[in-house]
Amino acid sequence: MTKIITKETFDLDVLEVSKEKPVLVDFFAQWCMPCKMMAPILDDLSEDVGKEAVIVKVDVDEERQLAEEFGIMSIPTMYIFREGKIVEKMVGLKAQEELKTML
Repeated sequence: MTKIITKETFDLDVLEVSKEKPVLVDFFAQWCMPCKMMAPILDDLSEDVGKEAVIVKVDVDEERQLAEEFGIMSIPTMYIFREGKIVEKMVGLKAQEELKTML
């Protein structure tokens, strides 16, 4: 299962960790059907990549300010961070292999 993070933990869980390995951040909502479909894909991907990358989630309803800071307009929206910077942005359902290749 992927870790749900907050605005308070974002710098440590994403920006700092991304200096060592890629971090995929999934902006989602509990009520969002495509997000629910994406959840098992991300869980499987997390197991698949093991210690090579990290996958975390941000609940846009709980963390509205963080969602606004990243300009989230549609969900699921995923960002990949490396070296503390965004290197990829994806919106909508994605296949596990596509995400693994990007990581």
